[in-house]
Amino acid sequence: MINQLDQGLRTVFGRPPRQRKTPQPADIGAEMNDRERDLAAGLMRVNHTGEVCAQALYQGQALTARSPRVRQQMSTASAEENDHLAWCEERIQELDSHKSYLNPLWYAGSFTIGALAGLAGDRISLGFLAETERQVVRHLENHLDRLPINDTKSREIVARMRDDEAVHATTAVKAGAVELPDFIKKSMRVAAKVMTTATERI
Repeated sequence: MINQLDQGLRTVFGRPPRQRKTPQPADIGAEMNDRERDLAAGLMRVNHTGEVCAQALYQGQALTARSPRVRQQMSTASAEENDHLAWCEERIQELDSHKSYLNPLWYAGSFTIGALAGLAGDRISLGFLAETERQVVRHLENHLDRLPINDTKSREIVARMRDDEAVHATTAVKAGAVELPDFIKKSMRVAAKVMTTATERI
């Protein structure tokens, strides 16, 4: 529990460790105007909060996982998501903006959901992970459509994140994930919509 608390504080308030350098585009792109910078900052803030939630979900799931194999898979995914967290935070700073002030709230809620998913059983927990990652992939693809075309750095980061999340979803399915009922998938989409709408502004 002490380790979980430490990890949570590092995720929300500290600087997460990274394994990979921030992706860099081949073309730095043209200078953005104020409206484009504000849009990019808002979207990257949402992406950062999404990674905060991912950390909390995986940590909650790892805490209550029944098999060491699934616990290790959750821990590995969490470590890889730390790269995304660091990349987004770095880009937000470059855009002269701030992380969401609501991150502690999102972290607490996501950790609770992850722990409950783990208690429901490893296959259900893996199914929750797979569906979460599928929805994140769609969300990131939407951001690639919305980001200013000349913000090549943000676009490179988001594209790399999308590819990583797709791999996580596939890995979870191969590990035995069950398909979640439609009403749970819909509830997840509604919760994500609430989070993204609030975080883009706050």
